[in-house]
Amino acid sequence: MNMRLSTVILPHRRWHEGGRAAWQRAEELGFHGAYTYDHLSWRTFRDGPWFGAVPTLTAAAAFTGRIRLGTLVTSPNFRHPVTLAKELISLDDVSGGRVTLGVGAGGTGFDATVLGQEPWSPRERADRFAEFVPLLDRLLTGDGTDGVSYAGDFYSAHEARNIPGCVQRPRLPFAVAATGPRGLRLAARYGQAWVTTGDPKLFENGTPEQSVEALRGQIGRLSEACAAVGRDVAGMDKVLLTGFTPDRGRPLESLDAFVDFAGRHRELGFTEIVVHWPVPDSDFAADESVFERIATEAVKQLG
Repeated sequence: MNMRLSTVILPHRRWHEGGRAAWQRAEELGFHGAYTYDHLSWRTFRDGPWFGAVPTLTAAAAFTGRIRLGTLVTSPNFRHPVTLAKELISLDDVSGGRVTLGVGAGGTGFDATVLGQEPWSPRERADRFAEFVPLLDRLLTGDGTDGVSYAGDFYSAHEARNIPGCVQRPRLPFAVAATGPRGLRLAARYGQAWVTTGDPKLFENGTPEQSVEALRGQIGRLSEACAAVGRDVAGMDKVLLTGFTPDRGRPLESLDAFVDFAGRHRELGFTEIVVHWPVPDSDFAADESVFERIATEAVKQLG
């Protein structure tokens, strides 16, 4: 399977002050996909502009025509499957069937407490995720005429309908972010793709070589989870969201550096590499001319 290159565009710019231009430029550069984070605020960007993911993606869908669009990632932190499903079928319709839902269990950042609750424990996040993904799958699959009713420990639905359903059938694809055993089982069962950012324990003091081995182990465990449900892991897309491995931003320092980085990860089995659109004066600062050269030339060199 050929390597694909995508980008994630943070929703921190006003639409008419560079926001729209970035999404259009991403399509012009030939990126396979352009994603955004689904947070209410995030890390060092908390005290600055930050816009909603679904409205941003809807606007991007209206001003592009080819590039795939999606979230990396949506989580249960402030989402409910019933309302999220309605927004997703609408977005899939506006985009003409170009949406991928990146979905994960969430973390302990600002989103975890913004609604006034205490942060969930890792166990509760996993429990909620185990309900969230299957219910979302049911809500989005088919033509939406069968009312979905469900009563779980965390989420409920009563005769929820999503007519006419997704443009993509049986539903829009899920890219499930997971590294633990329960999450990997969900990815194996419901994911058309799997997403990872690497091993967070290696970010500060690990080496690129240790990161590669950790990712090799993650793919091995994903393979085992797929085998347990009778699925061949080779048929699943494997997505690496960059910027959180010990390499940090070094792969974007030059075309050669990126091709080397992407080649090493392609050998592990990754089918898609996602790079952050440059954001000056942030952890995602990068030379825009080098970034654009990577976008247009790297995939050709990887073959």
